[in-house]
Amino acid sequence: MTPEEPGFVCSRCGERHAGLPMGYSTEAPDVWDPRYAEREDSVLSPDQCVIKGEHFLVKGLIEIPVRDTGQVFEWGVWVSLSAQNFRRSDELWETPGRESEPPYFGWLTTELPLYSPSTLNLRTNVHTREVGRRPYVELEPTDHPLAVEQREGITLARVREIAEAVVHGG
Repeated sequence: MTPEEPGFVCSRCGERHAGLPMGYSTEAPDVWDPRYAEREDSVLSPDQCVIKGEHFLVKGLIEIPVRDTGQVFEWGVWVSLSAQNFRRSDELWETPGRESEPPYFGWLTTELPLYSPSTLNLRTNVHTREVGRRPYVELEPTDHPLAVEQREGITLARVREIAEAVVHGG
């Protein structure tokens, strides 16, 4: 792939795909059921989710450095927080300087099927950033493949592998 020729030839289908996305995102946490939208104690917005008044989630970004480009690949994911941390995050949502808040502990609630074992319930720290930016999701430094990629980075070839898997369903 060159800047003059954006896109890539897919190793799975042989077709040329326009562009190489540097991230993917989920609209809702894996535990969300569309029927919850009818409940008064449940809400799903682009940034926050409450389920049955008992489960509290925020959307954030797992950022992975792309070593051979200097760019960053992003997974838009959902993380569950304690009720107390969710309330604190919500209180500060539009407050300048909120990025000085200590990180909140949370559990990853997005299954990224390209990884094995499951990404569900990986331990995280959610770092609030300046108003208008999604929180940064830092995975616990384990040997899970996603945590290793976040820590060590990936290549552009890996970004292409991810794109091919997303386009062709795994």
